[in-house]
Amino acid sequence: MLTSRDVSSLVIDELCDQAGGWNATVACFYFDFAARKEQSPTSTVGALLRQLVCGLEETPEEISRAYRGQKNAIGGRGPKLSDIVKMMQTISSKKRTFICIDALDECAAGDRVKILDSLNQILEKSPGTRIFVTGRPHIRPEIERCLAGRVTSVSISPKRDDIVRYLHNRLCEDTTLDAMDSRLEGDILKKIPEEISEMYVKSTLGKLPQVIH
Repeated sequence: MLTSRDVSSLVIDELCDQAGGWNATVACFYFDFAARKEQSPTSTVGALLRQLVCGLEETPEEISRAYRGQKNAIGGRGPKLSDIVKMMQTISSKKRTFICIDALDECAAGDRVKILDSLNQILEKSPGTRIFVTGRPHIRPEIERCLAGRVTSVSISPKRDDIVRYLHNRLCEDTTLDAMDSRLEGDILKKIPEEISEMYVKSTLGKLPQVIH
């Protein structure tokens, strides 16, 4: 049974495997609700930029120049979000680029708007860039609004059999054999899918991949 993170990992692995043949560069970012304070728009887009730069044979002079300028500024401050977006535009306009972002719904709402706006700016300058985003369905209108006309949506939801299969596999991996008997295992496989499958879908698998063209 695949989770949103599994789907993202499969997409990223496939892109990385094909990147060499496509002469492309790939960057990814996984959001985590518990790390919201550290995952600001500037740090998020900055992390994507660093990955894209690492995928180049040579760093573009304008990017090197921008970093040297920031390093020489008072306190050696890092680039601003607007500067990072411009650097992303520079790279993505010169080389085929794929950006993957997992669990965007776990990003703070205010930060999410800034990140989507940054992605929109990148797409405007380099329409050949492809962006893959996963998130729970409630953020779909927000994505479609910020990236109007560039979104293809695919819904992922588990079937009851998938949940039963997942539970069975986890029970087989259980090392506390004395705590489990066939009757208890049967109750688990029967009651959990019936009583909390809806909540499970929403919290774990009810994510909506957005493939942005």
